[in-house]
Amino acid sequence: MKFLIKTLLLILSLSAFSQEDLASNYDKKEIYITMRDGVKLFTSIYIPKDISKDKKYPFLMQRTCYSVAPYGEENFKKSIGPNTFLSEDKYIFVYQDVRGRYMSEGTFTNMTPQVEHKNKKNVDESTDTYDTIEWLIKNIKNNNGKVGQYGTSYPGFYTAVGTLANHPALVASSPQAPISDFFFDDFHHNGAFLMGYFKTFPVFGVQKTKAEDKAWYMDQYIRPTSKDGSVFYNELGTVKEATDKYYKDNFFMQEIIEHPNYDDFWQKRNLLPHLKGINHAVMTVGGWYDAEDLAGPLNIYKTIEKTSPKAKNTIVMGPFSHGGWSREKGKHFHNDIYFGDSIATFYQKNIEYKFFDHYLKGDSKTTVALPEAYMFDTGKKEWNEFTNWPPNKASKLNFYLSSNGKLETNKSSKIGFTEYYSDPNNPVPSSINYADFNGFTPRNYMSEDQRFVLSRPDVITFTTDYLTEDTTLAGEIMAKLKIASSSTDADFVIKLIDIYPLDEPENKDKPNVIYANYHQMVRSEIMPARFRNSFEKPEALTPNTTTEVNFRLQDVLHTFKKGHKIQIQIQSTWYPLIAVNPQKFLENPYLANKEDYTKAFIKVFNDSYIEVDVLK
Repeated sequence: MKFLIKTLLLILSLSAFSQEDLASNYDKKEIYITMRDGVKLFTSIYIPKDISKDKKYPFLMQRTCYSVAPYGEENFKKSIGPNTFLSEDKYIFVYQDVRGRYMSEGTFTNMTPQVEHKNKKNVDESTDTYDTIEWLIKNIKNNNGKVGQYGTSYPGFYTAVGTLANHPALVASSPQAPISDFFFDDFHHNGAFLMGYFKTFPVFGVQKTKAEDKAWYMDQYIRPTSKDGSVFYNELGTVKEATDKYYKDNFFMQEIIEHPNYDDFWQKRNLLPHLKGINHAVMTVGGWYDAEDLAGPLNIYKTIEKTSPKAKNTIVMGPFSHGGWSREKGKHFHNDIYFGDSIATFYQKNIEYKFFDHYLKGDSKTTVALPEAYMFDTGKKEWNEFTNWPPNKASKLNFYLSSNGKLETNKSSKIGFTEYYSDPNNPVPSSINYADFNGFTPRNYMSEDQRFVLSRPDVITFTTDYLTEDTTLAGEIMAKLKIASSSTDADFVIKLIDIYPLDEPENKDKPNVIYANYHQMVRSEIMPARFRNSFEKPEALTPNTTTEVNFRLQDVLHTFKKGHKIQIQIQSTWYPLIAVNPQKFLENPYLANKEDYTKAFIKVFNDSYIEVDVLK
């Protein structure tokens, strides 16, 4: 090892390399780097003090819309780099405010569209990445000529789009929880609007008018009105009412209202079609319980795998919420579920450190000794290695939604259905923990116990018998529904649930949680029926007419253990996570009034099924 692995403490975050250590080992420079169109981007650079002609270092860069603070060359971050192991080992760490954010010039654009014909006037995030790398290589003395980049969430998008710079010095990229398409991740799921993210809009929809070293949008931030968030969301009203009250001048919210379908506005912000010709190492990282960006890492990895054969392409998925791999929590829980100890540290030391060390300080022409896919089984609670993802060894299995409430692998010979009554004025709660909705974004619902909705008549369930052997789902999940509704529109929510046995032991760290018969949500997704045939051209349902609604849930690696049950829950409302569908077809559902809310009887026929990948 190139540095001493210190004793790992069970603390909230790794801080072995303190601010004092950083100031003792690094110099900080602040500069404006001029892009090809003349716009200047504010950049902070942390340079090892012992850099010399005989001791050269590579760059490790993050471009962000969330600020490179603290500002001032005498002010140091509390920590630098993706993790403390890398900062101790020393790199030239670079942080940059992207266009229109904080101290940088220019105008901010969400998910900046890629420009096809780039020149001095036509620029995008990949040209800004290229220009930044070019300046760094030429102007920071005693670098070793190699650049890596990383970032989580929105910075993960900047990292992913930065792979397209294809600068010869760029040898390693790690997009982490990256956004790939705002119509399917973050603010929408399959075009359904995430009302639970309503409080985030000041961050993304207010332009600054001058250089800012602090968040200029905080005067528009909505403060909690109750301890549990219920008062705010119960009084919020329709999307139209909420927007008129809070966000009339918020440009991002107005863009969402103006573009309810997957039109050119959203399509040109879809990164995936542009991920071609990447020729360096890419390690995409995500969390199985990432409420914000689960689709992004999975789709970016799969796209690069198909379109960039020269890329050394890998994926890592752990039992994390959004960015959880960067924060060590000691005993690792997601909500009530315990997954093990020091899991973030394992990732940082054994995966992330190895990746950057190999490509930036070793032979970047060879492949690092890491598996193609490093995936955490959230049922067995252990890491697994695969040569590809989804694994080739998995086979398809259908779970049919029997009209007797059973989840069965054999299709019934008789046509039947299960019916429920959906009322937009009385939506199914998305969580029993409304306090989770008082933060920036709700996260705990991703693995939450679903027993709290079992008694509702607008939730239907389909359950297997107790499993006689372990059953591992590994890969994609497809919902293939045959439905009929008395209304002209409806949403369909599918939840995949792991039911624990009645003798499941308690956990002393969670004394108030009853794990016997716990209904852990493993995966969930929503699909508006209006988009069943096209996200670009929505279509109304014909009342009381059978139609198909097919959609994909995000991937899983989860072993349902012997003695557990597998359950599917289906419902049509999921509030406050998802804005209520009025259940009346409208050209723009965001303009719906309460008078448009339509109650509906909805049938799910028993030849509907959930298609899964089972690993033997």
